[in-house]
Amino acid sequence: MIYVFDSDALINLFRHYYADRFPSLWENFDALVLEHRLISVREVKNELAGHGNRLSGWVKNHHGFFLTPSIDELSFVTEIFKVPHFQMLIRKKQRLQGKPVADPFVIAKARALEGSLEGGCVVTQEVKKQNAASIPNVCERFGIPCLNLEAFMENEEWKF
Repeated sequence: MIYVFDSDALINLFRHYYADRFPSLWENFDALVLEHRLISVREVKNELAGHGNRLSGWVKNHHGFFLTPSIDELSFVTEIFKVPHFQMLIRKKQRLQGKPVADPFVIAKARALEGSLEGGCVVTQEVKKQNAASIPNVCERFGIPCLNLEAFMENEEWKF
């Protein structure tokens, strides 16, 4: 399985799991990054600009982790937005302030990996809510696997 991390999953990971206290977590995390089984998208990198020192430093040193969308992924983003309700993935405030929006690109990256041997799975801290325009709702609509951080760690059978 290839995991496509959303901004909030990375923020929570860096905020709550200190390298000195959870060294085996970070060894496992780094191993998945090196194996290209844990990735993200360029728009997540843009969203993370200016976040905490540890995370900002990590982002600056891991350019290859944040992938540019392919033509197929951009086409799938269009498919997502054909569902009128999912247009709310881009909130009014983000549009008005010109802030980056990664959610549809994270979903599209996981979808693009469906044909690969490993398959793709979104990792986000967003929760599914009835009638919401959230990552888990969009993933469910299009049949894309989606996990939170804890379920990701369970899926990888990590224990600390």
